[in-house]
Amino acid sequence: MPLSTMVTKHVTNPRKIAVTSAVFGLVFFLLFTLLALTFTWHRRSNGYDQLALSSQHYLNNIFDSLEKTVKPLQDFTQSSCGRISSDLTQRAAFGANIRAILLVRNNAAFCSSATGNMWLNINEISPETNPDNNIDIRLIAQTPMVKDKPAIVFWLKNSHIPQSGVLATLNINLTPYLLLAARAQQIDSMAIIAGNKAITTWNDNIIDKVKLPGTPLRRVAVPGYPVTFDIYGEAMPSRDIHLILVSALLLSLLMSSVWFLVMTLRLQPGKEILLGIKRGEFHVEYQPIIEAASGRIYGMEALMRWTHPTEGRIPPDSFISFAEGQNLIVPLTRHLFKLIARDAEKLRHVVPSGSKLSINLSPTHLTASSFCQDVRHWLDAMPTHHFKYIFEITERSMVSEDNAEEMFTWIHRQGIEIAIDDFGTGHSALIYLEKFKFDYLKIDRGFVQSIGMETVTSPVLDAVLNLARKLNMNTVAEGVETSDQAVWLLERGVTYMQGYLFSKPCTVAQLSENYQILMPHTTPSSKPSP
Repeated sequence: MPLSTMVTKHVTNPRKIAVTSAVFGLVFFLLFTLLALTFTWHRRSNGYDQLALSSQHYLNNIFDSLEKTVKPLQDFTQSSCGRISSDLTQRAAFGANIRAILLVRNNAAFCSSATGNMWLNINEISPETNPDNNIDIRLIAQTPMVKDKPAIVFWLKNSHIPQSGVLATLNINLTPYLLLAARAQQIDSMAIIAGNKAITTWNDNIIDKVKLPGTPLRRVAVPGYPVTFDIYGEAMPSRDIHLILVSALLLSLLMSSVWFLVMTLRLQPGKEILLGIKRGEFHVEYQPIIEAASGRIYGMEALMRWTHPTEGRIPPDSFISFAEGQNLIVPLTRHLFKLIARDAEKLRHVVPSGSKLSINLSPTHLTASSFCQDVRHWLDAMPTHHFKYIFEITERSMVSEDNAEEMFTWIHRQGIEIAIDDFGTGHSALIYLEKFKFDYLKIDRGFVQSIGMETVTSPVLDAVLNLARKLNMNTVAEGVETSDQAVWLLERGVTYMQGYLFSKPCTVAQLSENYQILMPHTTPSSKPSP
């Protein structure tokens, strides 16, 4: 599996991103639906309140206007019809929706704006009208002069003369309410209620109040008059619910897709590495390097480790190689310098002065314009005169760069030694050893693992060791895991060794615990205690 693919698998698992996006879309769907339903319900509720208020105001104006029209006529309830009929007719003609105005004496209508002289008990006109009430409003199916057309009966009692007053009949015009309903969507119907009767927008006839539907959306009373007004409909229309659900579904799909895209871009391995630096997910572990002849700790190699919050430990070969491919090795190495400098305050109390501290450098960082400045800043941050430094550089640095000699010279001037890392695994050429001055030659763990086996790499390892001896170079064998390997390497003059036989990479705290154990007793010929 390619290293980039391995890193991608670790930090940008598409399945996890897809699941996260689906969960985000679901949460968005639920929140949007809840908020949209709440907002729509409040908007509808405010609309119904406004409609009820407008209807109340409209009816109040009608009855106020009617009362003002007929109230002056109370003074004529004891007069003759001939004296008042002209004024009565005029008032009826100019009053809005007035069908007839009748003067009442002894509970009988004796004068009508429509017919003049008459004598008819008001109970025959409106059986439910109560003449003892100062104001009484009833609904009737018809009037004597206008058959089969409902009307509103308005009674205004003469407060000075018993059983007398003014009775007015009005045409019922629900057109304004229908217009209001048209403006307010999802209003099914309305009803005007007076006494035990009601007139509705869905029926042309008067009905009993008990036949009205269940609880209306709004019921308002007309102040000062015994009339109520009902509004019927859906508090939350199904059409609105369907629209909200469809909108929520489409938007949640869009937001889920956007989230997937953002997370995919945000969690690209390169960006995840930068986020890991920012979030402090990287740390340094130190693997002791053992002097082969004495078995004592000679120094240590600083190894960067990454513990991802969800994926756990990421293999260093994966993220380092990928960081190089993403041009992020420079900030990653700067972060390594920073972490080592932070650890150095504790580390200098664990290891003696003069201990070697080895660090791997990428060819990309060596050629960066900031390399020299980065190294100087790091050296300034480290304890003075306590550590001696080794930069481990791969053969690729020498193959790909024309100014390698100049850079190696500068490194040596800083008092830093240079080790060729993994020599023999890449673009091996003796000319590099002759052309450049190196202090150490590191033997790749692959060669060490072949010790005791008849493999094609065995002769190569012998040749590398012979070459190092002829050039008087110190050698460091990596990946030593068994005593047999250590003895074989010691017999062939290997200078230093490191590997699980001696110690795994460990933190400063772990190194502090193990240092005294490792320091005096570890020898190539002895096996470590389990």
